Amino acid sequence: MNETSPISRDDGAARRTLFVAAILGGSFLLFLVQPMVARMALPRLGGAPAVWNSAMLVYQALLLLGYGYAHWLGRFRVRTQAGIHLGLLALAALWLPIGLGTMQVPVGAEPALWVPWLLVAAIGPLFLAISAQAPLLQRWFAVASHGRDPYALYAASNIGSFAGLLAYPLLVEPLLRLQCQSWLWTIGYAIVALLVLGCARRLPQNDAPPQARTERPATVARDWVRWIALALVPSGLMLATTTFLTTDIVAVPLLWVLPLGLYLLSFPVAFRSSALLDDLLERCVPLVLLLFGATLVAGDSRLAYFNALIGLVLLFAVAVACHARLYALRPPPERLTGFYLAMALGGALGGVFAGLLAPVLFDWTYEYPLLILAAGLLIPQRALTREFSRLWAGRYRLPAAAVLCALVMVIVWAALDERLPGPMHVQLGFVAVAAIGLVAVGVRWPFTVALAGGLFLFGGYSAIQTSLSGARTRSYFGVYTVGDKPDQRRLAHGTTVHGIQLKGARARRPTTYYQAGSGVGQAMLAAPALYGTHARIGVVGLGTGTLACYARPGQDWRFFEIDPAVVHLARDSSAFSFIRLCAPQAQILVGDARLRLSELPSAGLDLLALDAFSSDAVPMHLMTAEAFAAYGRVLSPEGLLLVHISNRFLALAPVVAGAAKTGGWQGLRLVHVPTALERQDEGAVSDWIALSRSPRALAALKARSGAWRPLVAEPGFDGWTDDHASLVPVLRLFRARAD
Repeated sequence: MNETSPISRDDGAARRTLFVAAILGGSFLLFLVQPMVARMALPRLGGAPAVWNSAMLVYQALLLLGYGYAHWLGRFRVRTQAGIHLGLLALAALWLPIGLGTMQVPVGAEPALWVPWLLVAAIGPLFLAISAQAPLLQRWFAVASHGRDPYALYAASNIGSFAGLLAYPLLVEPLLRLQCQSWLWTIGYAIVALLVLGCARRLPQNDAPPQARTERPATVARDWVRWIALALVPSGLMLATTTFLTTDIVAVPLLWVLPLGLYLLSFPVAFRSSALLDDLLERCVPLVLLLFGATLVAGDSRLAYFNALIGLVLLFAVAVACHARLYALRPPPERLTGFYLAMALGGALGGVFAGLLAPVLFDWTYEYPLLILAAGLLIPQRALTREFSRLWAGRYRLPAAAVLCALVMVIVWAALDERLPGPMHVQLGFVAVAAIGLVAVGVRWPFTVALAGGLFLFGGYSAIQTSLSGARTRSYFGVYTVGDKPDQRRLAHGTTVHGIQLKGARARRPTTYYQAGSGVGQAMLAAPALYGTHARIGVVGLGTGTLACYARPGQDWRFFEIDPAVVHLARDSSAFSFIRLCAPQAQILVGDARLRLSELPSAGLDLLALDAFSSDAVPMHLMTAEAFAAYGRVLSPEGLLLVHISNRFLALAPVVAGAAKTGGWQGLRLVHVPTALERQDEGAVSDWIALSRSPRALAALKARSGAWRPLVAEPGFDGWTDDHASLVPVLRLFRARAD
């Protein structure tokens, strides 16, 4: 017996390694295919919210369908399951290599109908087969290992997902063109299929058929409600954290990777048995919620990066606590696929709430504090001291809870009394509420009431006041806030200012990046001399409509704006009057600019200004060589293309220079630093590039200012194409020199 034990142990280790590799590889492919297909679809579908909302629903639906398929297979013997699944993998291979084919979306087509059809036709069977493997292979492992706990293998699934999440933006996208990415994924699919075949060969020949479940329906329903709720909160909080950080805290490119990465990493941490971890979570996570949640909702812009850090800490703490509770409530292996199906359903519901419903229901990121409160109700808690533990276990539990809840309400009411001078009383009120929260740790409802009081005092009350004032608008692109001062009104999109309008006699005066000395200001002033009184002007990116005040009688103006909420603020509301005062006849075309420009006739514009690249979310498909070819088509032979590249985080000059070199454009660049007088009119430093195929047009600009400099291409950087583009090479953080 002793002689066979090492062989048995080695066989068990080899079996486990094989299953881990198959699960990890499948999850890695799953997180590569989503951004890869999104990059393929972007030039064809555009970046409108209806497109990405539909894509998100397709991914969630396919994931749920995959988990449902794995759950359905549970009724068969595992050998039969293996045969069916290997058949599906072979059938799905007919869709390789991945691509969108030649199908074109009709102009003006409804994204809600075309996007699902296009994505399902491109990756539906592949996504379905790969997404089912994590729960399916864990179930096989439990049978092949004669009842060993399979849940620890879920860590491999999430480590694979995390690796795919990082690999695509940091390695795959910068190094490989889309066609090469598709072939890389094809090779990975073949390897994973072989690993699954190896796992299937490890399954016993004479496994028993699945046993009928004996749990009462009420017990099963209770379990499903718990699983769904515990999966919903961290999933929704992950998306809400991403929105909150990029909207109200700090707008940094690729920041979305961090919340999603921490969410995925929480599973390997949580899906393991550890008494020490459970004790830490039950004592520490309520404190993190109480202290950090209120601090974040307050959103002090002076501590932007610190707030971003604690927001990520809070997300990770909540995700680990909820997922650890899920692990504690895990069912026997025979119910494993149902458990993961419930988790997938909860994750999808969290995504739908935070990603689809919240932008419609709320004008601010209210989903963030709501999900923090939900976490306060769900996470396991343990009293901080023995004395508090005896209090909440004794006969006075209910009266003590009622007293604490009443105290919180009284303190909040007193702290918000406007008759009290200064902000100190609010801070003292928060300290008092936090102290009550510390006492209440271990009992859910009093703790949640204290948490709600802290959130309300630190940021919640002011957020509600702003909402009631009507100064804020929200869309799928973010939160827009109109700030009103005695001499000006400004539009802020999260942390990015999208326009400032002065009041009174200066209301028509261009401000910020668009003053007369800026690159676009000089081009607009030169337009009558270059193109006559009937110049045709196009502007991509409406903002507050500041550029409209360069319009002259007889000119034909068109604005291209992707967000209807911005159109409402600039033209239809009383917030800003640039359009009404300066160019009421201007046409505003709503939708993705590249798609809308494709509808214009050739040589239909004389001057086109691109102003869509100043925030963190740069629409890459508007900066590719193919996009610049489209701009060249709609511009007249003497036409001018102005590109605004002012950006805190990205050096975009090499991108434009690469596109100019590819398309045969000549270019000039102007970095305008406002004078003291211009700063009084809210002037800002701006960086503009002028491109044209006409030396005469560029000479006219250079004659207006000697500050224009030739556009110089960066050696070794060819710009972006629809087939190959990445933010990594142009991140200022990674660049040795300033641009």
